[in-house]
Amino acid sequence: MPTIKSLPLALASLSILVGSLSAAPKLGLQSWTCRNMSFEETVEFAAANGIEYVQFFSRHLDPNDSEEANLKKLAFLNKHGVKAYTIGVSRTTLEKEDNRKLFELAKLFGMELIVVEPGDQMIWGNLEELAIEYDIKVVVHNHGRGSTYGNPSTVKHILAERDHRIGVCMDIGWVTAAGFDAAATYRNYGDRIYDMHLKDKRLDYPEGELKLTDTFIGLGNSNYDELFEEILEDGWSGVMAIETDSKEFAEDPTEFVKAAKLFFESHVHEHAH
Repeated sequence: MPTIKSLPLALASLSILVGSLSAAPKLGLQSWTCRNMSFEETVEFAAANGIEYVQFFSRHLDPNDSEEANLKKLAFLNKHGVKAYTIGVSRTTLEKEDNRKLFELAKLFGMELIVVEPGDQMIWGNLEELAIEYDIKVVVHNHGRGSTYGNPSTVKHILAERDHRIGVCMDIGWVTAAGFDAAATYRNYGDRIYDMHLKDKRLDYPEGELKLTDTFIGLGNSNYDELFEEILEDGWSGVMAIETDSKEFAEDPTEFVKAAKLFFESHVHEHAH
């Protein structure tokens, strides 16, 4: 792990190299990582760390807020050179018109996708209708074992029945925590992964019970080496949004995010050659 003092120079040189690649993933930030910050603080934090793409959760960007309030937020984003590229993980319901608010917000901000995790699979019907109407992708996020979409086979079944605008936001840390290999899962989804959460978790089994610990990216059990090989070989150019579930990292995410950025850029450069 590089020291924080050495990070700025390393990041600057790697950013130039990664930026020169024609088809490579883009680095983003999931604002859950900055859950102790305001919307404005999160935008300023992203800009200060050279991150252009932010996925906002509802505390920072709320579909129930007025258009006037959200236009002010859009102006603040533009001022700082930051893009709200999606929202999530967004709450959804069986009421189509409730879900329409998500699409209206996405349209206002120029988003191309919305991240969701419906508790009731009957919700997919109206989400698909809205995705087609607005031509905005809807991507399902996964959590761990026992969660609705913790098993990739469940997600594959949904994808098989739905329009191509329905896809996946693969949370790499949670895929690993659920006992699946991230690279194999990426391959298995084919061309339906439209977004990723750049997260890592360490799996320990004290006394035979699974214990999960959020780590710096690359220090957990996620198969990042092979995953980056697959991504670069495919020319996948979506966003990998830095995220942590750790309360400790979230208290001051600066070191976590800087290290994640260095990890991302070094791996993109390494596997592109």
